[in-house]
Amino acid sequence: MIGEFEFYGIYFPAIFLPALLAFLVASGLWRLLDALGAYRYVWHRSLFNLALYVVVLGGMVTLTRGWQA
Repeated sequence: MIGEFEFYGIYFPAIFLPALLAFLVASGLWRLLDALGAYRYVWHRSLFNLALYVVVLGGMVTLTRGWQA
């Protein structure tokens, strides 16, 4: 994903949209895991959340790879 896109005169890197989508999906997963009580089995919650975000971001980048213009 090389490049950038313009939105009302503001330039954004190409990874901005997948990163935003990944954050929204990951935050939903964080809330779901918290509601299910799954964090009782996690040693370090912040590191687990970061790793989950990176995995979701990798998936989003893979899904949006063909969208560049």
